[in-house]
Amino acid sequence: MTFGTISLCSKPAAALFDEDGKIIASAEDSGRHNALDKAIGKCVLSGQPTAGRAVALTSRLSLEMVGKCARAGIELIAAVSAPTSMAIDVAQGCNITLCAFVRETRATVFTHPGRVV
Repeated sequence: MTFGTISLCSKPAAALFDEDGKIIASAEDSGRHNALDKAIGKCVLSGQPTAGRAVALTSRLSLEMVGKCARAGIELIAAVSAPTSMAIDVAQGCNITLCAFVRETRATVFTHPGRVV
């Protein structure tokens, strides 16, 4: 599944990726926070580590969602929509690379661009 495919979901979705770009967990839910919780929870329940992983989101990016990613050790967040200013501040402080407005060939990198190739 490519990022373009996941962004076509009818409900908010989240997908966690390993260091090779392989999806290790994904979830959809009517609430964007719940989709992220479910994807992280699938990793926890299956024994998959979340630290050092990346997550793709089909929704806006709030402070709370960045906080959940920080607690899970996720290092890169890619979202199709805008982050809040507080989400950017928390990502910066937690050493998380935050990308938004992600499309097939472009993205806006707000924090820690060194992880983006």
